[in-house]
Amino acid sequence: MTIQKSEYQPDVLGTGYEQLTLNFPDDYEGKVIATLVRKKAAQATKKAVLYIHGFIDYFFQTEMAEQFNAHGYDFYALDLRKYGRSHLPHQKYYYVLNLNEYDAEITEALKIIGNEGHDHVVLSGHSTGGLTTTLYVAHHPNHPLIKALWCNSPFYNFNMPAWKEKFALPRLSALGGHFPNLRFPSELNKWYVTSLHKSLKGEWDFSLEWKKPNYPKVYLSFVHAIYETQKEIHSGTQISVPTLVMHSHQTKNPRKFNKDAQTSDVILSVKGIEKYAKKLEGDVTIMTIKNGLHDLVLSAPPVRAEVYTKLFTWLQQKSL
Repeated sequence: MTIQKSEYQPDVLGTGYEQLTLNFPDDYEGKVIATLVRKKAAQATKKAVLYIHGFIDYFFQTEMAEQFNAHGYDFYALDLRKYGRSHLPHQKYYYVLNLNEYDAEITEALKIIGNEGHDHVVLSGHSTGGLTTTLYVAHHPNHPLIKALWCNSPFYNFNMPAWKEKFALPRLSALGGHFPNLRFPSELNKWYVTSLHKSLKGEWDFSLEWKKPNYPKVYLSFVHAIYETQKEIHSGTQISVPTLVMHSHQTKNPRKFNKDAQTSDVILSVKGIEKYAKKLEGDVTIMTIKNGLHDLVLSAPPVRAEVYTKLFTWLQQKSL
């Protein structure tokens, strides 16, 4: 059972943003917390969105929060355990053995959102957060608050050649199940954060400690946790609420910084996202965003304007 601080505190994002620390039972590394960030709309509303970030990430996408506010939603985001605001000194960053570990903070956040007067939540996730939220919805088909799911480039499969996915990945996952602390080359494209941060070649300001420019090696525990979760998606999962899956029109892996780094998903395979999104059973809409980055809401201004137009049109069409 969680015990929260009784009041929100000012958040690092500034005016209008508040944070609440959520406390959980110790895990295999010791003390565990998560952080719920809130930005309320100008007018009182019973509608809210709960956003879950991706791997090597945290919540900083203020334009997204303000877009939801402008469209009549109170905005909430979680920094999951061992990420961003929630990372504690004794913890390995981003360390997880099973994605179901995050159910505790998602469940608690939804409980708080309900207690704060909301009866209608759009659950949203980016990348690993998209995978996590998809499984949460699948595992909680009758949740009284969740009315829709929006996935921004969800991590539905690994971006690797077919032979590697078929032969090497299952072995790596099995190894990670037995030896979770082993590390393996991440193969993440090194230009992604460069394309985003305003001190490099992007337009956004965020913590380079919490969202690191380079992460050369990944714990095999993460590979195992993702692979085991993806198997459920790949078998065809029933989704009980209207679901919108968005992704870029192309995947590229630039060796040098160039236009591709600013007009492509350089992290995940968009063909893989689409393939497995089509296996979801239910009211699922898939949308392609031309020139989108991996995190679509951090794309160039006209691209992310298209993201928001399509998103809020879809929500309106679904009476959400």
